[in-house]
Amino acid sequence: MTEALDAQTLFSGVVKAEGADALNEANLTAWMQDNVAGFEGPIEVFKFAGGQSNPTYRINATSGSYVLRRKPFGQLLPSAHAVDREFKVINGLYPTGFPVARPYGLCTDESVIGSWFYIMAMVEGRTIWDGAMPGATPEFRRQTYFAMIDTLAALHNTDVAAAGLSDYGKPGNYFGRQVDRWTKQYRLSETEQMPVMERLIEWLPATLPEQTRTSVVHGDYRIDNMIFAADSPQVVAVLDWELSTLGDPLADFTYVAMAWVTDNAGRSGVQDLDRKALGIPELDEAVARYCQAAGRDGVPDMNWYFAYNFFRLAGIIQGIKKRVIDGTANSAHAKEMSERVSPLAEAAWAFAVKAGA
Repeated sequence: MTEALDAQTLFSGVVKAEGADALNEANLTAWMQDNVAGFEGPIEVFKFAGGQSNPTYRINATSGSYVLRRKPFGQLLPSAHAVDREFKVINGLYPTGFPVARPYGLCTDESVIGSWFYIMAMVEGRTIWDGAMPGATPEFRRQTYFAMIDTLAALHNTDVAAAGLSDYGKPGNYFGRQVDRWTKQYRLSETEQMPVMERLIEWLPATLPEQTRTSVVHGDYRIDNMIFAADSPQVVAVLDWELSTLGDPLADFTYVAMAWVTDNAGRSGVQDLDRKALGIPELDEAVARYCQAAGRDGVPDMNWYFAYNFFRLAGIIQGIKKRVIDGTANSAHAKEMSERVSPLAEAAWAFAVKAGA
């Protein structure tokens, strides 16, 4: 059993950007003057406490508040930390009315602050780190979960061509490409032999499900990767598009559904909560809500998808573990995160067995 985290305290808020997290404020100010519409300095730079991958900053300026997302400094795994792709998808979705922050500009000149970055508007509201939503009423919780699901369906219903995202990924064989990608990433960050990961690496590509739809896929869609309105169950901005691409929308939905097969421990899981008392929908209600909003007749058995999602998470956390060892991890919480690789892999295999392995 994972020890419960007070994630709301652990990940919320900002700290002064100092030491290794400090940015060249003079260079950044000059770049924003040239590239951010309506910008007026001077600036004050703070780093958000949450997040494990791309360092994220709040920039307070005379003209308002902005968010900067940058690649980590140092040696990086190939295809990881693609802030240029994050910017491209936000830039495509924003004009469609889908809830994302307004994008202002992308910088690929490392001489400015030492890594690629982009600037977007600061969206004010609530971030929910704990799926139990302490302090909320049952009806407010229920409507919050439905808003999260409806917003995901809206993403999957977005006209890819109209958003200028037809070239954002390859059509078809999404899960095959993803299993290959995360296997390669795992190999690049492997620190010890794990027999259960080897079994998954052999089984997953041999049992790929058929892909029947293609849409923009967020890749990390869960309750703590969005901003809700301050006083209503409405999603005002979906965040953290680093893993987004064109793919099978079931990847996103089954990733959301993992909350129902994951214990809470202060995070997004709801498996061990009294969902009825809290007002949190049951998984079959979440499925029905998504299918209605996305125009689907139903979803297939989810055990293969759960196995894949837990495998992918194990691969991602293995990357964090490697960065902890190398000394380049982005968060003080990263070391504790890195100890989750084995339990995630075991969970993946348990679902693989349920799927027929």
